[in-house]
Amino acid sequence: MQFIENRTFDEIKLGESAELTRTLRPADIELFAVMSGDVNPAHVDEEYARSDMFHKVIVHGMWGGALISAVLGTELPGPGTIYLNQNLKFLQAVGIGDTVTIQVIVTAKDAKHHHVTLDCLCTNQKGETVIEGQAVVVAPTAKVRRPRAILPEVHLHERGSRFEDLIKATSALAPVRTAVVHPCDAASLQGALEAGEKNIIIPVLVGPRAKIETAAQDAGCDLSGIEIIDTPHSHAAAEQAVALARAGKVNMLMKGKIHTDELLKPALHKVTGLRTERRMSHIFALDVPTYPKLLLISDAAINIFPDLPAKRDIVQNAIDLATALGVDLPKVALLSAVETVTSSLPSTVDAAALCKMADRGQITGGLLDGPLAFDNAISKAAADAKGITSDVAGQADILIVPDLEAGNMIAKQLIYLAGADAGGVVVGARIPIILTSRADGVLSRIASAAMAQLLAHATAPAAVA
Repeated sequence: MQFIENRTFDEIKLGESAELTRTLRPADIELFAVMSGDVNPAHVDEEYARSDMFHKVIVHGMWGGALISAVLGTELPGPGTIYLNQNLKFLQAVGIGDTVTIQVIVTAKDAKHHHVTLDCLCTNQKGETVIEGQAVVVAPTAKVRRPRAILPEVHLHERGSRFEDLIKATSALAPVRTAVVHPCDAASLQGALEAGEKNIIIPVLVGPRAKIETAAQDAGCDLSGIEIIDTPHSHAAAEQAVALARAGKVNMLMKGKIHTDELLKPALHKVTGLRTERRMSHIFALDVPTYPKLLLISDAAINIFPDLPAKRDIVQNAIDLATALGVDLPKVALLSAVETVTSSLPSTVDAAALCKMADRGQITGGLLDGPLAFDNAISKAAADAKGITSDVAGQADILIVPDLEAGNMIAKQLIYLAGADAGGVVVGARIPIILTSRADGVLSRIASAAMAQLLAHATAPAAVA
């Protein structure tokens, strides 16, 4: 165990010194900004910083001051030290990648009050002085030796950043005419209209006109120029939207304030619905703060206990969406409770069969592996600990779950325990169906629309041009 130990006033000698060295990382700047609330664009806005006098992002000056405090509080004098005074002179800017060395040197002692004066010097990797100053502290008189505290692991995450990237990816695409089904509350209406303002969709509002207009008034939305198709109720809105899709008058559907099963019932109809030879499946897209990329999970909303042919379609649907989102070779983890094929666990047998189907060209465009437990699918360390050699384990883009219950629980746990943002799309129908939760915010709805737009252009570019 590492310990932290002080130097008492009596032990400290004139000329004695201590130091530490740090290399500045982007995360250091972000952490300091979060802690202090100092969001000066010179520190956190790369575009602005390039036009500033230093032409690059620089760290807050008091980051260096905090490192001086760290030396005083942990090395010399160490635990029990009380700060009395600190003056600093900032001579050079510190940028990302610079390595700084902080040194404190004892220059004076006052026995009456146990005061110690220390010169403070911060130099960069070129030997240039970055900060200089002087500190006065009360040195401890009693010896302290304690275990060094283990600091918590910190994950920095800009909420919604991956969804914003999806939205940006649609900038060069033509908006897709979209039936918004029963947008009779502020959230669903606002999400549809903002997606329209971003040229992701051309919204066609399908539902009771009076309720839509009331929702617009509540949300402060302007419906000028927006097409509204009046229907008596939500059932009729779903049926009308599907009919518009079958007639080629819209190229996407978007869920409003309507239950999922109510929207999907006419879409799933064998004669008048939107079925294709491919099984329809729902795909959650999750921006998880602790995961380095967008994570797709399927199926958690439509297929309750899918058999092997249905799972093949679920996998292919997810690969097609990931490819449309810009993933060159999506890595697909086929989930179960264990990593070995076990006859008593049907999901492991299905996983093995799906991998072989991919080998035979029955599933294309992705890299499959399974069965994999959840931890091995998303954690390289967990996979390594179990001796799993895999190009998918620990870096999956797509998680294929054994059944709807498992998928729904995984997705909801990531949302409510890990702080993930979620979007959703139904794939495998004639057109993409934007399927979000009633609890989703506007950003999730716009991001879901962006995913559907990217998919629509990737799979049927002529129809949406």
